[in-house]
Amino acid sequence: MGAGAELIHHVQQYRCVPKGVDEVVDVSAAAAAAAATTESPAVVKLEMRASDAICDLSMEPAVFVPTIRSGSFADIGPRRYMEDEHIRIDDLSAHLGSQLRCPTPSAFYGVFDGHGGPDAAAYIKRHVMRFLFEDAEFPQTSQTDNVFLGEVEDSVRKSFLRADLALADDCTINKSSGTTALTALVFGRLLLVANAGDCRAVLCRKGEAVEMSQDHRPIYDAERQRVEDCGGYIDDGYLNGVLSVSRALGDWDLKLPQGSTSPLIAEPEFRQALLTEDDEFLIIGCDGIWDVMSSQQAVSFVRRALQRHDNPEWCARELVMEALRRNTFDNLTVIIVCFSNEQSDSSSQQDGVKQQGTKLKYCRLSTEALCSISSWLEKSGGN
Repeated sequence: MGAGAELIHHVQQYRCVPKGVDEVVDVSAAAAAAAATTESPAVVKLEMRASDAICDLSMEPAVFVPTIRSGSFADIGPRRYMEDEHIRIDDLSAHLGSQLRCPTPSAFYGVFDGHGGPDAAAYIKRHVMRFLFEDAEFPQTSQTDNVFLGEVEDSVRKSFLRADLALADDCTINKSSGTTALTALVFGRLLLVANAGDCRAVLCRKGEAVEMSQDHRPIYDAERQRVEDCGGYIDDGYLNGVLSVSRALGDWDLKLPQGSTSPLIAEPEFRQALLTEDDEFLIIGCDGIWDVMSSQQAVSFVRRALQRHDNPEWCARELVMEALRRNTFDNLTVIIVCFSNEQSDSSSQQDGVKQQGTKLKYCRLSTEALCSISSWLEKSGGN
């Protein structure tokens, strides 16, 4: 694969998915990748190979252990209401304590982009830890292997469907409210992304954008085919003429009764990667970012920002401000997850900064410090 990416994704055929949790089917993380795109050629495209359905994690030497740190920022943008929610946990083991025994380091992130009001996104953010870990039979182990990977995927898949059913059953939730959901789990070197909707996760691997999710929009061929097979239709790019995404949690005014097949589903798709020292950071963002920036543009922007100040919190804010400058029309939420203590020298070399045996350091001066330096320079120039 391009850029040596160790991406693992399952390849199976789509079919309509019943809404019961016990009737979950394995739906590919890569089967929807035939979408038209305006992405830069530098974006790594994933190959669809049946042989990728199984990866032997036990054969991967533990030569790299990520050091996780993150930052996030959210802004209402030009909208009247904020419907985005997100969650950021850099140390999942410490957060859950004795409830979870898992490979370390461990981390959890999620972005939930609501529509039809804030109810659904706020509900999922409030209860996501319960759905994923507390009420679920989440696998307990200290080793990352193939069995663990399969059990985690199955547990997360069922949790998405369980959360979807909970939105239908809660009488306080508006039935026309829904939310997309993208979650990212890190266990040791394993990065697992689950996605239902059009939020996007993008991994920076040596400066190249590696997409860790596929947007679920009804205009894309694979999703259009699934929607039509389930009795739905696409009108001017909208599912049943109403919704711009083909997968979401909630929206029970559009879904068929529980137990029936539906064109709009909450079934997530998965992509996995085995992190290496080449993996610099992960961007998780709602569609307000991706409406105005390609995956590669966002990766390059964040990479340059990290070279300046090495602060993922500032990077998240700067990326949101850049999307606003480009006239995005939506709410904005971004999480930046770094996998090392500091930006590597090689990234600066690839961006054209020449280094000759010395390591460049970047720092940010306060306004007071800059004024003092300016004053000193003026005085020095006058002597």
